[in-house]
Amino acid sequence: MRKTTAPSAPQATGPRDPHDRAGRRLRSLDLLRGLTVAGMITVNATAGVQGLDKPVFPLLLHADWVGFTLADSVFPAFLTMVGVSIAISARADAVSGPATRRVLARAARLILIGLLLGHMVFLADFHRAVPRLPGVLQRIGIVFAICALLYPRMSGRARAILAGVLLLGYWGLCVLPIPGGGATDLWVQGHNFVSWVDRGVFGEWRYVKGPDGYDPEGLLSTLPAIAQGLLGTLAGDYIRRGLPVAMAATRLLIAALASIAAGLAWELVLPIAKNLWTSSFVLLSAGLTVALLGAFHWWFDRDDRPATKGDLLGSFGRNAIAAYVLHEVASIILTGDAIQAPFKLLAPVVGTQVAALAPVAIFVLLVWYPIAYMDKRGWYLRV
Repeated sequence: MRKTTAPSAPQATGPRDPHDRAGRRLRSLDLLRGLTVAGMITVNATAGVQGLDKPVFPLLLHADWVGFTLADSVFPAFLTMVGVSIAISARADAVSGPATRRVLARAARLILIGLLLGHMVFLADFHRAVPRLPGVLQRIGIVFAICALLYPRMSGRARAILAGVLLLGYWGLCVLPIPGGGATDLWVQGHNFVSWVDRGVFGEWRYVKGPDGYDPEGLLSTLPAIAQGLLGTLAGDYIRRGLPVAMAATRLLIAALASIAAGLAWELVLPIAKNLWTSSFVLLSAGLTVALLGAFHWWFDRDDRPATKGDLLGSFGRNAIAAYVLHEVASIILTGDAIQAPFKLLAPVVGTQVAALAPVAIFVLLVWYPIAYMDKRGWYLRV
């Protein structure tokens, strides 16, 4: 970590800091990333509160298998923004050997951090937990590496075709018969070829155990995740071209609505399921992210106003990896009596679900405060 006057975007988002054609940071992407980080912390904290037998709003929890909640929109938003940032920050030497090594090294560091964070309990006590190879940062690292390497080597048209091939091909993998005669039913947890592969490849080293187990960041579902990143590069192309802000924002919104409509239509034959990372889920979630990007681009990139240091969304967005690591390490706080005390005080007054938001909000602020301090001092975690 070091102090700098031009903070680096989280290294999961692109080869360099995202700038527009005028050479200034793209404020909209920082703020949208910050909103996503805040959403991620909220969702994970809500799951932690539910684990303490507190009733919470279902919208803040992931769908059990099929379906789409607010919580389900968070992770794919990161992957879409990976592609956006790659596009708007691409450099002229992106196909050189040193640039390739930088991309691979950065991806490897992300994967390593993901493995370390995911195995904190296991490393502390080998008998309390089972290792798990896939994970959030692992998937981000893989998608970043592949999209960053493909972007300077493929035209926008080629990337769009590749994304379409990946989504259609993955649909085919989802409906393949399960070896051994098991019935394929995409609307039932684990009853599909993709989950069968996860069970065979990862064994017990996967997120969901049992005969119908799977991993939400599994092996084959990485293919549509890569397509998600490639779709993000197409959105980033619009901004990179230097079009007038209103025109670029309008085109992003039109593309987003088309993606959302296509995802909802595809749901008729392919369920929207984050745990399976279905192609319909990719189109819906990418469309929602790009729609927000268009709105943020229109509102925040119209002038040269400097970023506000220490604000909620900007601080999270400029130091997203630090916020992610901190919230993972600090999650033990959620089990403490002090942070749960407001729930007991508020529950008789506002109801249990609303009261359960109190420890979640406190946890978000506890994570934000040191990140905001780092932002004001110009300290940014470079992975």
